[in-house]
Amino acid sequence: MIKIHTFVFNAFQENTYVISDHTKECVVVDPGCYDERERKELDDYISNNQLSVGMLWNTHCHIDHVLGNDFVKRKYNVKLYVHPTEEFVLHAQKILASHYGFHLYQEATPDALLKEGDVMQFGEQKFSVLFVPGHSPGHVAFYNEKERTVIAGDVLFKSSIGRADLPGGNYNTLINSIHQKLFTLPDDVTVYPGHGPETTIGVEKRTNPFCALTIR
Repeated sequence: MIKIHTFVFNAFQENTYVISDHTKECVVVDPGCYDERERKELDDYISNNQLSVGMLWNTHCHIDHVLGNDFVKRKYNVKLYVHPTEEFVLHAQKILASHYGFHLYQEATPDALLKEGDVMQFGEQKFSVLFVPGHSPGHVAFYNEKERTVIAGDVLFKSSIGRADLPGGNYNTLINSIHQKLFTLPDDVTVYPGHGPETTIGVEKRTNPFCALTIR
């Protein structure tokens, strides 16, 4: 059975996820850990649960989601996976980090590229890659059909959606990604967003004021 542990890191209150199952294999998604306390919190969880980190995934590469990339890559000797359209966004953070006050940010370069339809496997889990641009040009989500779970990054939130006014963002593209990719998933799929609490596809389809298909 899948286990998803959420950490809330850095000044942006970003959700970092460690996903594991009974095999003790795991992946780290969007590590936002910046300072030593946050890094220790992540490492303590992995060590105390005797997990083996197999991969590092970025849903997208805005600064709050990549602050811990370098730490995770070096600490666990794993590859970083991003969408190719997101590479320039990642590289830009080296310049932008100081503007947000993250003066100690260390850049990590991608080791492998993701594309729509890829199936990422670890332990007994399979996550399909969904290409969902709009918040960021190379944004992806990770969908586990068996476990009815999607790691959605900053595309869809509980009662909200991601920003579309950052460089490379586009509002119409974002709404299309939600309607054509996320809202075609079953209603009982749990959405793990990049910020804030979990929700479900069905709830957001019915009630989200920004993208609902029908308001009830």
